[in-house]
Amino acid sequence: MTDQLKRIQAVFYRSETGAEPVRDWLKRLNKEDRLRIGTDIKTVEFGWPIGMPTCKPMKHGLFEVRTNLGNRIARVLFCIANGQMVLLNGFIKKTQKTPQSELDLALDRKRKLEKSS
Repeated sequence: MTDQLKRIQAVFYRSETGAEPVRDWLKRLNKEDRLRIGTDIKTVEFGWPIGMPTCKPMKHGLFEVRTNLGNRIARVLFCIANGQMVLLNGFIKKTQKTPQSELDLALDRKRKLEKSS
């Protein structure tokens, strides 16, 4: 099975209510964008630890998967928990710098994940 070759398994963060915000965000994107983002996530799964240009470490134990969608840029923020790549937040980047609100949201989800472990 191909999962055995993965160095780390990607899983969606699940809220207390059972919502999976990154999965929901991905479903709202078009098929081509989902494929590109999924391919970059898969690159991280098979290549972990991996650096630029696909993956960049952020502050406080967060990392980002970086995907170029042609005229737009997508980011998926994740952390490593229990040996898994937990996808915390996904968004289309509109400025050069990652918005603090997106980082705060991912950090809040990371803290909730750590509390529940």
